Amino acid sequence: MSQAVPKHDVYQAIADPTRRKLLGLLSDGEMPVKEITGHFSMTRTAVSKHLRILEEAGLVRDRKVGRETRYRLDAEPLKELKDWLAYFDRFWENKLSMLRYYVEEQQEDPTSSDE
Repeated sequence: MSQAVPKHDVYQAIADPTRRKLLGLLSDGEMPVKEITGHFSMTRTAVSKHLRILEEAGLVRDRKVGRETRYRLDAEPLKELKDWLAYFDRFWENKLSMLRYYVEEQQEDPTSSDE
């Protein structure tokens, strides 16, 4: 039997600034949807749609407490993103090394000019 493919992946889920803000809020701990909605200038339905996308990507979990739905962050899927970005760190490191070299050269010979 094949596994169900998620409707949204981590990259799609975090592409939206509202959803990134939601992840930031939930990083502080579990929150009820009513409290989450208070942080946004949109309807509860709109916030719930964003939460659903995050949940489908595996970034958010919900649970019922009485009549209330509470959401919490599940950061594990972000590891995929971290691993992907780590590959590109080498490009930044190279550029920063070149900048460091340039700055040190300028400090050693302040009279040199590229003009």
